[in-house]
Amino acid sequence: MDMQTIQAFVSTTLAALAIKVLAAIAFWIIGRWIIGQAVGLMQAAMNRNHIDPTLTKYLGSIAAIALNVTLVLGILGYFGIQTTSFAAMLAGAGVAIGAAWSGMLGNFAAGAFMLVLRPFKVGDFVQIGGLTGTVHELGLFGTTIVTPDNVLTLVGNTKVFGDTVMNFSARPVRRVERTAQLAGSVDALDAIERLRAAVARIPNVATSHPPEVSVLDMNLVGPVIAVRPYCHTDHYWQVYFDTNEAIIRVAKEAGWPAPTPTQIMRTAPL
Repeated sequence: MDMQTIQAFVSTTLAALAIKVLAAIAFWIIGRWIIGQAVGLMQAAMNRNHIDPTLTKYLGSIAAIALNVTLVLGILGYFGIQTTSFAAMLAGAGVAIGAAWSGMLGNFAAGAFMLVLRPFKVGDFVQIGGLTGTVHELGLFGTTIVTPDNVLTLVGNTKVFGDTVMNFSARPVRRVERTAQLAGSVDALDAIERLRAAVARIPNVATSHPPEVSVLDMNLVGPVIAVRPYCHTDHYWQVYFDTNEAIIRVAKEAGWPAPTPTQIMRTAPL
C-alpha cells in the first residue's frame, strides 16, 4: 500500500468521522432545544388547566430526564454503537449506583409518594423535617423551603416523608396561643371581657372564629387568662405580637397591679 492510498484512506476516514461528530453535535443542540420546548409546552398546558405547581415541576423534571436519555441513545445509535448492549450496561451501572446511592433513590421514591399523597403544595407554610418555612419547590430528591428568616433550605424527601408533616396552610385559620398572668386582686371575669373586646379589634383577626378568652389556670400569683385569637397563617406573627401589645395596653388602662408571687411566712412558736 503506497503513501497516497494511506493518505486517501486517512483523509476519507477523518472526513467521515468529522461529519458524524458535527452531526452528533447538531443533533445534541437541536434535540436539547426540542426537549426544552416540549417540556415547556407540557408545563404550560398543565398550568392552563390549573394543575398543581408541585406536580407540574415534578412531571417536567421526569420528562426532561427521560427525553435526554433517549436523545443520548439515539446519538450513540447514529455512531453505530449497539444501544441494546449500552442499555444493558446502563442498567447494570444503575444497579451499582443504586446500591451506592440508596439514599438518593429513597429520596426519589419518597418524592413520588408525596406527589401521590400531596400533604402540601408549593406556597404552603409547613413544618417538615424539623424545619418550618414556606414550600418553594418539590424536587425529585429534595424539598426546598424558605424559612421565616429568609434562608433557602433543602430537605431530603426521605426525611420529609418519614417525619411528621404539619401544614399550617391547609386550614383557613390558625389559632394564636397567648396567656395573661393576673394578680390575685384583679377581677378575672372583668378582665376576660376587656381582653376579648381588645383582641377582637386587632387587624386580621378572623371573624369566623371568635377569639377564645377564658381562665386557663390558677396559681399562687393569681388567675391565668388564655387569650386565643384566630387568623390566617400569613398574618400569624402580626396577630401574635399585636395580641401581646393588647394585653399590655388593657392592663395599663384598667390599672391592674403587677402580678407578684405572694409568700406566707409561718414561724413556729418557741
